[in-house]
Amino acid sequence: MADDFITQPLSGWGRFPVETCNVYRPDSRRQLEAVLESSSQPSFISYGMGRSYGDAPLNAQGGVICHSRLNRFLAFDAQSGVLECEAGVSLAEILRYFLPRGFFLPVTPGTKFVSVGGAIAADVHGKNHHQDGTFGNFVLDFMLLTPKGGILSCSANNNREIFWATLGGMGLTGVILSARMKLRPVESAWMQVDYLQAANLEDALRMMTESDIRYQYSVAWIDCQATGRHMGRAVLMRGNHAPAKELPAGIRDPLAEAPRRRWTLPFDFPSLALNSLTVRAFNSLYYTLHRNAVRQLVDLETFFYPLDAIHHWNRLYGRRGFVQYQSALPLVGGLEGLKKVLTRLAQSRRASFLAVLKRFGKSNPGLLSFPIEGYTLALDLPVSSGLIPLLHELDGLVLDYGGRIYLAKDALMTAPTFRAMYPKLEQFRAIKNRLDPQGLLSSSQARRVGIIEK
Repeated sequence: MADDFITQPLSGWGRFPVETCNVYRPDSRRQLEAVLESSSQPSFISYGMGRSYGDAPLNAQGGVICHSRLNRFLAFDAQSGVLECEAGVSLAEILRYFLPRGFFLPVTPGTKFVSVGGAIAADVHGKNHHQDGTFGNFVLDFMLLTPKGGILSCSANNNREIFWATLGGMGLTGVILSARMKLRPVESAWMQVDYLQAANLEDALRMMTESDIRYQYSVAWIDCQATGRHMGRAVLMRGNHAPAKELPAGIRDPLAEAPRRRWTLPFDFPSLALNSLTVRAFNSLYYTLHRNAVRQLVDLETFFYPLDAIHHWNRLYGRRGFVQYQSALPLVGGLEGLKKVLTRLAQSRRASFLAVLKRFGKSNPGLLSFPIEGYTLALDLPVSSGLIPLLHELDGLVLDYGGRIYLAKDALMTAPTFRAMYPKLEQFRAIKNRLDPQGLLSSSQARRVGIIEK
């Protein structure tokens, strides 16, 4: 098994960059351990479902350990809602099995096609960070296979330093084998959602600040093409889980998944399909259609995972792929910083087809965990000439305002920028070096941003 690998090109969800990696697919813990102990590759990194956007799950000319066959449920306590599962279990699998039993994910990103191990490694966040924080806040413990040898049980109380280094540590402290997490009890598979138009960025942030406390979940679509007094105009979409008693009589099973049409994007769009003109037209239509409305009944899939209904939606950006650029800015100066980013983006005449704005609550002790109290803006930008210098310029703006870039989305950040954005890097390195003195765990991203010094 240690020599049983396939050499193939791999990419993250953004399809940029593409790198040749040696991919292993163990189907048992024993096989996984044998791969790691074999020294058959200069280094290894775990690969869940490939939904981080850049090169975080890649290891050019090195080993990639795919966890797709290590996806077993191990235990569940219906009284407490505590689930134990292997790291390769996807959030989609958890929803498929446990939502009909009255449980939802405590935190979920914008796609359910993420593995539990990946959710821990990236310490993912969702629409409820302002209330509940990150995925790591609901992880009771996990089992970590370390390169130095041995399996550690890590929690907020046991091996605490390793626990908080692994949450957000992008798979560099060890291989996550399994985890226990607490699911959220729900009465239905529906949400009560309020839609509210904001005339500009100031209005959007003011509305979030004043009223987000009333909503478990809050997110805003933002028009990055609007300028002048309409800069940052947005549609706020905020909701709470719908109680079963408030559903219409026609819904016989409150926990049943609502019927939803699925689509497949069968080919790569031409690179010119998404341009400033087409995106501007789409934005105007989207803003016009989403008028103010309260207590709208929306199924969970539509509210949390609108793009999951379109298989291979990343083909929308053509063969060159795209970069999702997600930054976080603190409360103090955040508005001005967001304006600078949006202004520079408009000046570049680059179109972000999808742009999402959220408000973050307090950060956790994760050494490389992304969220900081303030605001986060995510942009999808097609790869084309001049994109790299533009994003490095935006990195500088974000850094000037005390912000940072999300490793799970990053494809281009430089080592000096990363070091400046993540002040606990040296603490992380010390823990990693203790667990992995030979540097067996590495990724293309870790080398690029200087987490692992070349």
